[in-house]
Amino acid sequence: MILSGKEIQAELGKGINIEPFKKEQLGANSYNLRLANKLLVYTNSELDMKKDNATEELTIPKGGLVLLPGRLYLGKTVEYTQTTKFAPFLEGRSSIARLGLFVHISAGFGNVGSSGCWTLELTCVQPVKIYSDVEICQIYYQVIKGDLINGQSEYHGSRDVQSSFLYKELKD
Repeated sequence: MILSGKEIQAELGKGINIEPFKKEQLGANSYNLRLANKLLVYTNSELDMKKDNATEELTIPKGGLVLLPGRLYLGKTVEYTQTTKFAPFLEGRSSIARLGLFVHISAGFGNVGSSGCWTLELTCVQPVKIYSDVEICQIYYQVIKGDLINGQSEYHGSRDVQSSFLYKELKD
């Protein structure tokens, strides 16, 4: 079962936290999250799963930044979210997708108990100019059935853009 917008609002401060919360970003069954002004890009053209790949930070200027196809840009949401009893899911907004901009490649699922700013994996099919503070994606919540297994993600609680930590799992 997916929570309605009214139920998301009713759960604020209980099972859901969204900081900052703006009522105008609340939808029928989701909440729109905004793009922060910092991006990370990998500096090497070939990435190694077993290494901490180097990145550089880009700032989205007030006049916007053009993203190019064939490049992965890691962004983050302005909003910090937390849930203690619902499974959060992230999806790109259809208006953003219709510009050929993908907001996440495959990482649109969070665990119950997760908290932090969401890292977005931005890619595009043709050059597209982006702006910070645009409502770029939406979060929605599903009810969990059954007992939970405890465990935290290595990205838990982050307020920064995060590159891949897979190398921590793949140590020789």
